[in-house]
Amino acid sequence: MKMGIIGLGNMGSAMATGLLDKNIKTYLYDRNADKRESFKEYESAEIVESEIEVVKNSDAIILAVKPYAYDEVLDKIKDEVEDQILISVTSGYDLEKLEAKLGDKKFLMALPNTPAKILKSMTGICPGKNISEDELKEIREVLKAFGETEIIEEKNIKIYEAVCGCMPAYVYMFIEAAADSAVLNGMKREMAYKCISQAVLGAASLVKESGLHPGVLKDQVTTPGGTTIKGLKSLEEDGFRSSVINAVDSIMKN
Repeated sequence: MKMGIIGLGNMGSAMATGLLDKNIKTYLYDRNADKRESFKEYESAEIVESEIEVVKNSDAIILAVKPYAYDEVLDKIKDEVEDQILISVTSGYDLEKLEAKLGDKKFLMALPNTPAKILKSMTGICPGKNISEDELKEIREVLKAFGETEIIEEKNIKIYEAVCGCMPAYVYMFIEAAADSAVLNGMKREMAYKCISQAVLGAASLVKESGLHPGVLKDQVTTPGGTTIKGLKSLEEDGFRSSVINAVDSIMKN
């Protein structure tokens, strides 16, 4: 499958890197020539001069522009879209909007998060009605070039984005706060970031790989009268759980 990417900002560039590292033929366009040229050293990259060239040469096109630019890009390419798959990477332009704009075509939503930059994305995939099982399987394999994928029901796209799309920012804030406390108590900041980020990575990996409930894993760390239970007690008193729930819920209410 020949891929195309329109828009090479942070997310588009991350996805492009993953695809090109896997030697997947990818047609690339961004209105910024420097962003396009930054990929010219990849053997499987095809740098083109317009959005239309991406569409004409690709089997599937990732629209990685900002949500406010979708209308402009779709107006440019709509007459060239035939059997290609158009992939939206924002819930701000969902399957319904794509169909209203271009009619009865092949659409798919793929919502990665920023760890795609290091090929560790969690990408939620929601196929439109005209995507076949074979096409979905192939697209999913392609998108695994920059991380893990899961099929998400359309009704759950917004909650997926609120949890997984925003999750890196929540985790970064947690790491930063934990590092501030380490610095307050005498640890050098560089060391604090290194140690804390590895601790977070290890904890997340254990949840994923063990299959155990997070509460069970939490209890395994928590010994009677120990340091962990004291820290957990303080987090509960300060509303840690409710703060996380409220953060996600605030997104869902908008």
